Amino acid sequence: MIVRNLMTIFASEIEIMMKYDILKLNNQLCFPIYVASREIIQGYNKYFGDLDITYPQYLVLMVLWEDDEMTVNNIGKRLHLDSGTLTPLLKRMEIKGLITRNRCRQDERAVRICLTDKGKQLKEEAVKIPHQLAKELTLSPDEIEVLKRLIYKLINKE
Repeated sequence: MIVRNLMTIFASEIEIMMKYDILKLNNQLCFPIYVASREIIQGYNKYFGDLDITYPQYLVLMVLWEDDEMTVNNIGKRLHLDSGTLTPLLKRMEIKGLITRNRCRQDERAVRICLTDKGKQLKEEAVKIPHQLAKELTLSPDEIEVLKRLIYKLINKE
């Protein structure tokens, strides 16, 4: 009887422990993605000092290097950023002389962002950064591609 009661109590304790295992940090998907993101961004940041840009500014520049002229709204869509986050970032980039901001003639509500010559010239210096960062990662090029595909699958909810 005592043994049976102990076994019942023990089974109940195991059930409770298993129920809350999902809340352990190491069982979360978000945590390793968060830490990896921070580590990768720190890796990028050490190259940005010479360029006098931040990681978010680098993201905007990459979008504009693909398409020299875009609206704030389209940049926000590409980077998954709202205009409240993007507008101050773009103002700082304009002060640094990397971009220009102008209202669209066809639609006064839209603001068109263009690279300046200085913003375009940064592309030559920045092209080395992804290669150097890739060398620092502990992943092979194939593993990096698989990881990117999986992350985009999460982002795009495919």
